[in-house]
Amino acid sequence: MQETETYIKESLKTLYTTDEIRCFIRLILSHVCRLSLNSQILCKDKKIPENEKKTIYNIINRLKAMEPLQYILGETEFYSIPLAVNPSVLIPRPETEELADMIINSPTVKSGERLTVLDVGTGSGCIAVALAKHIGNSTVTATDVSVEALLTAQKNASANGVRVGFIHSDILDTERALALIPGKYDIIVSNPPYIKEEEKPAMEANVVDYEPHLALFVPDSRPALFYEKIADFARVKLKPDGMMFFEINPKCDEIIVEMLHGKGFSQTEIIRDLSGKNRFITVKNSKK
Repeated sequence: MQETETYIKESLKTLYTTDEIRCFIRLILSHVCRLSLNSQILCKDKKIPENEKKTIYNIINRLKAMEPLQYILGETEFYSIPLAVNPSVLIPRPETEELADMIINSPTVKSGERLTVLDVGTGSGCIAVALAKHIGNSTVTATDVSVEALLTAQKNASANGVRVGFIHSDILDTERALALIPGKYDIIVSNPPYIKEEEKPAMEANVVDYEPHLALFVPDSRPALFYEKIADFARVKLKPDGMMFFEINPKCDEIIVEMLHGKGFSQTEIIRDLSGKNRFITVKNSKK
């Protein structure tokens, strides 16, 4: 096993940081060789079969092409929940885990009341599945414009033993979304596309070249596009005293807040992520 670890380090040292390579080794040996972290530490002399070595060599070649490891392995973890991922969905980020945790520990959820929750632009279903798993007495619905993403999200809900209702809908077509998505909601959450096209050149190749642009980018001229449409939807579908939770582009925080105020949502709060960036906005519906 030591020989294989050395091969991985040497092959990737010019492309990735030491911490990234260390993480790759742990995940690859766990996925391919079914070795726990303890086994990886204590069994350095273990011989890896040739067929497993070949699989590892293939993974390393794909990593050299900057393909995300999560897509190569077909899986990742979100809020301690295993998730299937593929190029039709974004790879969940730690900031989105913070968003899920914020909702799970919010006063609305802690009240213990039966809640209706809507996740707009669910992608892999990471938020919807986490909320369905951790919020008792909740009814969770999730929507996405991508059929492929919805199939992945359904797979993840089933694999994690939770019930989530999935609806194929485009939130940018507000009138149709209002018709397709029934009921009213105590919580509406979204991590929509929010990266401006002008930011693309500064992004990592493994994101731009492999992750779905449909879920990443918005026009430079309308950075708040998805939040505008969700706000229009919420004016009809969010219950009195209901809450919205958004993940946002920190560069557009004031633009989004101003837009929300213009649409009648006056109770807003910008919240920083663990790295200190203005990453989230919460909105309380004060309309009765």
